[in-house]
Amino acid sequence: MTNARRLRVVVVDDSPLVRSALVSLLEAGDDIDVVGEAGNGRHAIEVVRQVRPDVVLLDVRMPLVDGVAAAKTLSETSRVVMLTHADDPGVVMSAIRNGAAGYLVHGMFTDEELRAAVRETVRSRANPLSPAAATALVESARTTSASGVTAHRARYDLSARETEVMDLISKGYANHEIAGRLFLTEKTVKNHINHIFAKLGVEHRTAAVARWLGTEPEGG
Repeated sequence: MTNARRLRVVVVDDSPLVRSALVSLLEAGDDIDVVGEAGNGRHAIEVVRQVRPDVVLLDVRMPLVDGVAAAKTLSETSRVVMLTHADDPGVVMSAIRNGAAGYLVHGMFTDEELRAAVRETVRSRANPLSPAAATALVESARTTSASGVTAHRARYDLSARETEVMDLISKGYANHEIAGRLFLTEKTVKNHINHIFAKLGVEHRTAAVARWLGTEPEGG
């Protein structure tokens, strides 16, 4: 880690005790700095605009502006990972539609797994998901018939290779893993992803997954 750039994180939770615990946990890593804190979504937006962190760890249920609503603005400048006790599928999908790059549920990860999630969401563009969040994505996708999914995807006119890449993205594979499975260079995978994002009309991975699975309407 000595040669890697230190990662800047903002922690957002309405409980001062939870924030304090998260700050201590994150800064126990040798490459993470907590550069800001907030107790509600409105304050989080102000803090993030000032400090421009790499990652925002964002609670769901907070006063003034909740995490799901705040995620839409915060995700425009930072990677947003929801970090919450709320595991309702509807909340998970709403957060992802609003730009969250990941969704972690308290009690479902170790200290080191949380630090790893922060690193990977920036350095590998990974999308960390607790089991409840992954289940919500799968169940949401299953509500659309197979024929409906085929028709839905056809409109994006992805090539056969782009379809392979997008299917692996939707299963949670990182770029280097996709490269290995498809016997491509990581640079080629990144080029495919750029083309995919342009065709799907999205700017980040989670929005691409939601749209590809048919859980986010166009323009949504």
